[in-house]
Amino acid sequence: MQDNLNSARIRSIPGRIWLLFLVFGLIGQMAWTIENMYLNIYLYKTVTFDPEAIAIMVAASAIVATLATLTMGALSDRLGKRKVFIAYGYIAWGISIIGFGYINKESVHAWLPGAEVIAATVTLIVVLDCLMTFIGSTANDAAFQAWVTDVTHPSNRGRAEGLIATMPLLGMLVVFGALDGFTQKGEWKEFFNIVGIIVILSGFLGILLVKDNVEPKKDAHYLADLVYGFRPATVRKHWLLYLIFLSICILGIAQQAFLPYFIIYFEFFLGLKDYALMLAAILILSSAISVLGGRLVDRYDKKGILVGSVIAYLLGMFLIYVAGRGFSSFDLVAQICTAAFGILMMGSYLLAMVVLNSMGRDLLPISHIGVFAGIRMVFFVMIPMVIGPFIGSTIIRSSSSTYMDPFGVLQSTPIPEIYLGGVVAGLLTFIPVYYIIRALRTEEYRHVAHPSRNLASGETP
Repeated sequence: MQDNLNSARIRSIPGRIWLLFLVFGLIGQMAWTIENMYLNIYLYKTVTFDPEAIAIMVAASAIVATLATLTMGALSDRLGKRKVFIAYGYIAWGISIIGFGYINKESVHAWLPGAEVIAATVTLIVVLDCLMTFIGSTANDAAFQAWVTDVTHPSNRGRAEGLIATMPLLGMLVVFGALDGFTQKGEWKEFFNIVGIIVILSGFLGILLVKDNVEPKKDAHYLADLVYGFRPATVRKHWLLYLIFLSICILGIAQQAFLPYFIIYFEFFLGLKDYALMLAAILILSSAISVLGGRLVDRYDKKGILVGSVIAYLLGMFLIYVAGRGFSSFDLVAQICTAAFGILMMGSYLLAMVVLNSMGRDLLPISHIGVFAGIRMVFFVMIPMVIGPFIGSTIIRSSSSTYMDPFGVLQSTPIPEIYLGGVVAGLLTFIPVYYIIRALRTEEYRHVAHPSRNLASGETP
């Protein structure tokens, strides 16, 4: 049976709104690609091979991202301002990215001649990463994500989420395809400069095109808003929303068990030095699955799409593990199978996110959209990125898979078991999904979901 909300007439989204979804979604995810993947590679290749350093950096930035989104999301609700946080936030975000090009062992040795160079360099990179993350989370996770909810409606959110869900992969694709050559040649300063300038320019575009359309909460209490989402009464009232968040959290833990080591796995376990082509295939085809799936979510049964996509996601991870263990390292068949199963895994993950995110936006209380952007980050970012990378690093450090680096030091290599660890963690998703499906089969979802403020239906934001 079709969901009641899906049976309603699908409202159109103006072209200007689609353009802003694309610009801030894509460029924001290019910036997050730097934070989520390339800083890991930068640390691994230029500073230290210790996977624990990567796990610590990922966890620290996840905590900062959550705190930033909680505080700045509530502030954007109170002020009734999204534009200033988006536009000027992206400008500051780009400047912080450029800063990474100036932190390396050579410069740190010159700045701090008496310090232990590797420890000091790692510390400075982690500190700047946290600063960058605070700015980026304010601009993207707090303000932009809340603005997306402001300008969409339950009848068109699947289509909007279908596009937005592809942005992480498209952002990676753009960075890999256009800029990875700089990192391969060790031209990290040029790499960070280019991405930083692009992010800065998007901020100036936001000054021109983004319009606020949320009423300020002049009578609200800021500190009360900060803790609103953590109150037991709030959890009870919005229980289905929190179950959706929990499902995304578990899927995210499964993903973070391997994602920080994704490129390192391709290069050092599979022996694929020129990994850009394989990643491009995975990212493009996975994104296509998400876009097409987003249209299906608006028109057809959410239950079957959700369950099927979660199963396919876990199956894809398991098959990548099988491909890694079924063939020897540096084997062409293993590389091809990994690419095929990677498309299944990533495409299914994105489709699950389309369903869960569109449902979650339907259930957000209008008066606390910015506040819930922060609550969302607890489940979407902080918990997965604190737990997941340490699952992966523990597996890697316990393995005997190593290689000799150019300096004659034996280093640990990411192994296929990181994907198996993701499968084991991801199986827990079926617990909250069961209750979500049960709610969809009754009147519960239709009772709590509401048509939120919708300026994408024809009004001018």
